[in-house]
Amino acid sequence: MVAAKAVRATSGSDAARNLYDRIGEFLVDQRLDPDPANYAFAYQLLANPDGPLARAVHTLTDGGIRLTRRDIETLGCDAPVAGTPSATIEKAQGLVAATQMQVEGFQDMVSAMRAETKDFGRDLAASAQAMQSSGGDGIEIGRITATMIERVRSAEERLESANREANELRTKLEEARDNARKDPLTGLPNRRAFEEAYAAKAAAGAKICMAVCDVDHFKSVNDRFGHVVGDRVLKALGEALSDTCKGHLVARYGGEEFVVLFTGLAPKAARDVLDRARVAVSAKRYRLRETDAPLGEITFSAGLSAAEPGEVFGTVFHRADQLCYAAKNGGRNCIRVD
Repeated sequence: MVAAKAVRATSGSDAARNLYDRIGEFLVDQRLDPDPANYAFAYQLLANPDGPLARAVHTLTDGGIRLTRRDIETLGCDAPVAGTPSATIEKAQGLVAATQMQVEGFQDMVSAMRAETKDFGRDLAASAQAMQSSGGDGIEIGRITATMIERVRSAEERLESANREANELRTKLEEARDNARKDPLTGLPNRRAFEEAYAAKAAAGAKICMAVCDVDHFKSVNDRFGHVVGDRVLKALGEALSDTCKGHLVARYGGEEFVVLFTGLAPKAARDVLDRARVAVSAKRYRLRETDAPLGEITFSAGLSAAEPGEVFGTVFHRADQLCYAAKNGGRNCIRVD
């Protein structure tokens, strides 16, 4: 009995130790500070790897992106926040449900029109027989003609209604397709759109350079001024990158990370464009909207890598991300090129 208890105690201790080690590895891998909130989040995540939190984290980090403190705070809330994965999923589910209802309504309408057409044909046959029997009586012909006109008018109205339903359905599907590829905060293309664009350009044999940009000291901006101000900073950075890198795809990859897909440029030319964006961002003096107090200098670090023919997205992104990490370790507000 004592031995059995000892075995169970050892087994429980090993499981706890394993969970503890995995929590530490998770925090290091995500570059999160070892504070109580992050520990608690990691525990909830890893202790229930098949739970809803784990699924949400998997969706958010799919493709190699890292969690931010804001992601953790958002995922830890009961109510979804606009722009978060859970809110996006709920919106998508609502749109799918609405579209499905429209499809079902459209099918019902078509079925009703088919039934009416069948009845209309049967009535025409009966009317023809009646006309023959009556010897072509003018009153009877008028009545039959009026009935036919009314049936045609009803069919036209139903066809017009069906056409409106089809247009509305097409609009909703286009909206769903756009929303699935757009970042709700900045309005820029999201990770999915960026990866699809890379695949298309690579398949076409285009010359590609990829940049990964990360806002410097973004956590301190959120800690000092709050997430609302942090969101404004992300919007401003997205606008600055888009303005400077016109003709090239700028996307928000996740958290405080942005990516740029340069097409048709040599690495040096792409670096020059990206450096102009870096200088423009660092030269701007941001202020708090409410008090006009200075926010301080906002900068970003970046890594830039040229894609070799046939290279898959993940390989090029990983290389650019490592260069971005080297830029941050090398003093920030700079660009590293392979």
